[in-house]
Amino acid sequence: MGIKAALPKIELYMYTAVVSLALLWAGSWIIEASSEHVNRRAFRENVKPGWHYFGRKMDASDFEWVMWFTTFRNHILFALSGHVIFAKICSMLSPKNRSLIYMVYGSLAVLITMGWTYISLVLSHCIILYSVSLVKRKWLCFVAGLTSLATFKMEPFNSWQEGFATGSFDLQDVLFYGGCGFSIMRCMSFALENCEKKDGNYSFMDLIKYNFYLPFFFFGPVMTFDRFHEQANNPNLTRKEREMWNITIHALVHLGAILVVDVFFHFLYILTIPNDLKLLKQLSDWSLAGLAYSNLVYDWVKAAVMFGVINTVSRLDHLDPPQPPKCITMLYVFSETHFDRGINDWLCKYVYDYIGENHDAIFKELFATICTFAVTTLWLGPCELVYIWSFFNCFGLNFELWVAKLFSLPPLSTIERNLMSEAMSRRIRGLFNAVNFWQIILYNILALNSLDFAQLVAKRLLLKGFPFSTLSVLLVTYCGVQLIKERERKQALLDDPEPVPPLETGKQKAE
Repeated sequence: MGIKAALPKIELYMYTAVVSLALLWAGSWIIEASSEHVNRRAFRENVKPGWHYFGRKMDASDFEWVMWFTTFRNHILFALSGHVIFAKICSMLSPKNRSLIYMVYGSLAVLITMGWTYISLVLSHCIILYSVSLVKRKWLCFVAGLTSLATFKMEPFNSWQEGFATGSFDLQDVLFYGGCGFSIMRCMSFALENCEKKDGNYSFMDLIKYNFYLPFFFFGPVMTFDRFHEQANNPNLTRKEREMWNITIHALVHLGAILVVDVFFHFLYILTIPNDLKLLKQLSDWSLAGLAYSNLVYDWVKAAVMFGVINTVSRLDHLDPPQPPKCITMLYVFSETHFDRGINDWLCKYVYDYIGENHDAIFKELFATICTFAVTTLWLGPCELVYIWSFFNCFGLNFELWVAKLFSLPPLSTIERNLMSEAMSRRIRGLFNAVNFWQIILYNILALNSLDFAQLVAKRLLLKGFPFSTLSVLLVTYCGVQLIKERERKQALLDDPEPVPPLETGKQKAE
């Protein structure tokens, strides 16, 4: 089906009104629950003093957000600001050696923060994986890389290696596992790209420059070696027109997002409420649906802001980093669902696309997704909750392919092509996408919250709330999906407008 037919304006306005009213309705229930139950015993651990003058407390249950923008905000800003200033001055003096300059500053920052034993541990893994890459066997690089990664995810190896980090401070565990985990993924990317190199090998210094680029070292995102090597060694530092303006605008947008989240945390305790099962059972079905949806939206905002801050710094260094993840509200297919585009790009390039190729063979696609989620499970840390999350998301991705295959075969494809209008086809697809949207939400709140919360939401929306709650939530979701499809249609026409046929000349008319 094409993308020419637009939604009628009245239908567009109706969908917008339904979605807006539903969000306001669910939001009002969550605000009420947050205000009335702020003094509950279950809230005391995570709801901390906030805006004293307004009498509002703040939801502080997300360690990562508090770490980035409250507790260690000044330390992170100091390190990144130092990198920007040092890198800019040195790059102006010697643009050809800027990747070396980035590496020197990054290594010193890691050394001062974590100690020489930690940096020796990281270098030892780099040496091992570099040595394996010289053999130029991809399977061997995978075995060595995944084994190294497993040593940081499984006992007793991770506890033994954690002893190499000297000192004791609140952020040490996060920096230790973040730096080591991302280092292994970068080393694997280097090794796999070295296997592809036809003449000779990349040097060990190329790997060290790549791994110790400070903005990416501890928190990601992962930028594949081929892209980093090409961009960091490009001596041409001229910028595109209005590039600095765009970087400034993006930085201001991220600052605005931080302020908006801070406001929301004082009125909507969306992260603390799901931990109180007694309170959850008292809430309406709409409140539970809103909580589940808002938790995924918040996690997307968090990822977009944290990666956005790092990406702003890397763009100042003339790099083109992985983009922030696609907004969860815009997702209705599993194939586009991710919260870390860097890891997603890494997995797609080296596992999913490499094995699945064109992704139209069912069994090859099944094997590709199983391998992809096996690596993802190891990356997240093997445990029961991650196993359940991986299984359901792997199933969802394959189920999409099976349904698409089914609808591409006669007689269903013939019915859609010959007997349905484009508008009717989009409405039917929208119904399936609405169901898929809630599958994505239910499968992912497993990892973001808890299995108990996911089970409670599923029971209330699918069993106890059937048919009124189930159908009303799907109706609102269907309206949202149609709005998303209309936006995608307009964007597709802007990105790839149909060519205007040339005017016919007299000779052409005669012919």
